[in-house]
Amino acid sequence: MQSYPSYLLENAVNQLSKLPGVGRKSALRLALHLLRQDSQQVNDFAQSILLLKNEVKYCKVCRNISDSDVCSICSDPKRDATTVCVVETIKEVMLIEETEQYKGLYHVLGGVISPMDGIKPSDLEIESLVDRVSKGEIKEIVFALSPTMEGDTTAYYIARKLQGSNVKMTTIARGISVGDELQYSDSVTLGRSILDRQEYKM
Repeated sequence: MQSYPSYLLENAVNQLSKLPGVGRKSALRLALHLLRQDSQQVNDFAQSILLLKNEVKYCKVCRNISDSDVCSICSDPKRDATTVCVVETIKEVMLIEETEQYKGLYHVLGGVISPMDGIKPSDLEIESLVDRVSKGEIKEIVFALSPTMEGDTTAYYIARKLQGSNVKMTTIARGISVGDELQYSDSVTLGRSILDRQEYKM
């Protein structure tokens, strides 16, 4: 039995509910909202999604998303081209950029090594990173991968691949978040914080 008064509405709900975090109730609300908008607004919305899918490129240097062959970060002469931050996905690039604390370049792996999920080193942008380092311009690799077994495994694998390259390898500090109380921290995070302790400055 058809759940909605219109097959077209039901089809729209089915498609919208495929989006992450969108259940059928939210999908129905979105579909009805779009139905109330004028045709031009809906066309603009649909066109923006089509353009995103069909026109967006992946930077040939770092694999970040871009409107051109080389992204705005890699083409910025003010960035430190000798330092490359290795991240899992494009989302981490955006998060780090929001901090305004990092001025180097990036390398997006496209995930982490995860045998359980069938993700092998060859499925990631690891060889392209090795190629970038082999050109001799990069002086430091900063691992900004999630503090998980998969993230640590990926960093270790890359470090082994880069042995002998004379490039400095660092990792972001893992510690207590600003504003968090120690009593609510897990033992692994607290332990990492102690190991990665820094000089206390007045």
